[in-house]
Amino acid sequence: MTPRILIAEDEPFILESLNFLLGREGYLLVAVQDGAEVLAAVERERPDLIVLDAMLPGQDGFGILGELRASSFGATTPVLVLTAKGQEADRKRMMALGADAFVTKPFANRDLLAEIAGLLDRGEAGAREANHGT
Repeated sequence: MTPRILIAEDEPFILESLNFLLGREGYLLVAVQDGAEVLAAVERERPDLIVLDAMLPGQDGFGILGELRASSFGATTPVLVLTAKGQEADRKRMMALGADAFVTKPFANRDLLAEIAGLLDRGEAGAREANHGT
């Protein structure tokens, strides 16, 4: 099954780049550009991974991540934070809120793809374990 990735990004150039890069890798993509739309999109789309910008209009990534981890589906969905807020304090805060990975902009395509593949592999392994009772 092809992994579905929800991209929460408000910068059109970055969103276009991510759509091209991840689409080329064969992922199914859903994009939202406003933080207020993320939780509804997660419930509707049931993504395998969320790529979340920390700075979004409507609601910032910090608040979104906290709400995701408190929700039924979002509690277990891997989240990769992709942001220009690269200070150590921001990274620590996002990780404490439950982010699974943190990548700063600008990013190298190969590094981002490696993080995404790793998160998806871990998610699939966890689902297999849950289904087999191991």
